[in-house]
Amino acid sequence: MNKLKLAILLLVGISFEMQSQELDVNLQIRPRFEYRNGYKTLLPYGQEGTSQISQRSRLNFNYKQEDLIVKLTLQNTRTWGDVAPTAVADKNGVAVFEAWAQYNFTEKWSARLGRQVLSYDNQRILGEQDWGQQAQSHDALTVSFHNETQKLDFGGAYNSTAENTFQTPYTVASYKALQYAWYHNQFNEAFGLSFLLLNTGYEYAPNPNPANKLLVDYKQTFGPYLTYKKGKIDTNFWFYGQTGKSTDLQVSAWNAAANFGYNITDAFKAGLGYEFLSGKASNDGSTVIKSFNPIFGTNHGFNGYMDYFYVGNHLNNVGLQDAFIKLNYNVNKWQFALIPHVFLSAADVVTPVNEKLDSYLGTEVDATFGYNFKKNITVTGGYSQMFGSKTLEFIKNGDANHTNNWAWLMISVDPRIFSWKK
Repeated sequence: MNKLKLAILLLVGISFEMQSQELDVNLQIRPRFEYRNGYKTLLPYGQEGTSQISQRSRLNFNYKQEDLIVKLTLQNTRTWGDVAPTAVADKNGVAVFEAWAQYNFTEKWSARLGRQVLSYDNQRILGEQDWGQQAQSHDALTVSFHNETQKLDFGGAYNSTAENTFQTPYTVASYKALQYAWYHNQFNEAFGLSFLLLNTGYEYAPNPNPANKLLVDYKQTFGPYLTYKKGKIDTNFWFYGQTGKSTDLQVSAWNAAANFGYNITDAFKAGLGYEFLSGKASNDGSTVIKSFNPIFGTNHGFNGYMDYFYVGNHLNNVGLQDAFIKLNYNVNKWQFALIPHVFLSAADVVTPVNEKLDSYLGTEVDATFGYNFKKNITVTGGYSQMFGSKTLEFIKNGDANHTNNWAWLMISVDPRIFSWKK
């Protein structure tokens, strides 16, 4: 009888173990105040700055059962006041930011299917763009391999406007299809190397087009990302090339950067860096696209926090050179940073009367702080100012003599509201 009881208990234990499940539910409320007085572009003549408060509200469900992982993230993004207090419905609605299922075939191989974030290395080419309240995710399939030192991801996406019954132009996002592969090798504790290959297809209608056909041209972005971190030294370097075609135009562009950081003390870190993004001279009459496009990168984290470059702007322009210094100081619950940038064009800036302007675009100074108020509550903020040049005036068509500045304050509340484990 005792043996029978033992067998039953063993079977129940095995069944319980096989059906182990986990569920975590967490919430994010993230309002952000911004004073924009020359943000993204020089303030136009005769215009005044503005202020507003935006907010992201997210609900995250994370579920795990044996080899199956599922995530669902719902979010609402809004500007305070864009819906009247008496409104019957919210025009912003609730969107699905993430909705994916992942199955782990073995300890090393897995596949993830659905709406997901594609984020790699320092997010220069593929990133979440978390600064934007709406952020960025993709409807994609990703297959992953990893062991102790190596990681390999490859996947793709194919987009349509709806469940169509005949050929319909795709107008929802910037790409019709993409395929990518990312490989990372951590050679030792100090040195790591990644390589990214991204193939992005853009749909267009050729002109002339008597048959009303839609074509897809593919642009390739590829290159290595290297990191070295040992002792007080923290460095990285990347080089990306861009080739292929876009809307029947040849692409030939590149991007390179180097960053060096040094921990002077446990609390104080200093660094310097330089980035070059190729561009096209203003008087270049060729049809070749020579301006590098970071595509899906988290561009707010690069080239100044005022977003003058590559955050919905400056594409297919004269490119950019960005030389900067980073100073970081952390003490107790506080984090402080000061980052001055010097910007120059990467290609010639030439006026319609064939006058070549100086390559210097301006200097931006970014100051930020962060404070961990308490568990799950963080306060961050900053102030930035752009000291623009006449060349930047020509490119941005604004007033460089105006005090072009930007200030922001954000509170992020991220509590776990439910956790269950079986």
